[in-house]
Amino acid sequence: MTDDTTRDAGATASADDTGAATAADTGTDTTTATAAPAAATAAPASPSARGTDAARPPFSVKFSARDLLSVAIFGVIYFVVVYAIAMLGIIGPLAMLLTLPLAIVAAGIPYMLFLTRVKHAGMVTLFGLVVGAVYLVSGQPLISFLLTIVVSLVAEVVLWLGRYRSRWAAIWTYAVYSLWFIGPLLPLVINRQEYLASQGMSVMGPEYVAAFDQLFSLTVVWIYNVSTLVFGFLGGLLGSAILRKHFVRAGLA
Repeated sequence: MTDDTTRDAGATASADDTGAATAADTGTDTTTATAAPAAATAAPASPSARGTDAARPPFSVKFSARDLLSVAIFGVIYFVVVYAIAMLGIIGPLAMLLTLPLAIVAAGIPYMLFLTRVKHAGMVTLFGLVVGAVYLVSGQPLISFLLTIVVSLVAEVVLWLGRYRSRWAAIWTYAVYSLWFIGPLLPLVINRQEYLASQGMSVMGPEYVAAFDQLFSLTVVWIYNVSTLVFGFLGGLLGSAILRKHFVRAGLA
């Protein structure tokens, strides 16, 4: 009886020691585990900080099937809008000079709608590459294609600076991208006689070429070149105003 009581007492004492040792061993972790949520409760992330983190998209140039579809669809719409309006230039050189700015402004609508689908890097550059290649195949000079790639890269940076969620960054993105309209007339500045004697001008007839040569002086061409940025900005404003609902939905308003 005495031995059993002694063994029970020893077992109880051993259990107590084990419990104390366990508590001692885990005391630091328990305190730390308790302190962590307390600290989290004491200093929660501010709403602005959470918003900034949420608005910062991860850097990625991977294209999903939906990204490629958006580039293809809006690239075709953009090309058709510009081509349809610019074709009015066959009426005469003056009509050409007036319709080019109109094409820049009108094409701002599909381009700005495209930007509401852009969530990461690469799509703006890919859009410019695809559209520029189509214009190259349709007969525009190589220098115009190269300029399109350059302005697309710059436009990509502008949209990136706005974290793909800034309405004003989107507007300036289109303004910068519209500088590619300078490209088709660059050969006129580099080698005027060769441009006027090109096959594309010859098919328009001698009267058209003579009127074109008289109207498109270097001064007019440079004024047109500078105005492309202005009309691009106006096109961005028009697109963002008409598509305000889409901009709000995409978090760009």
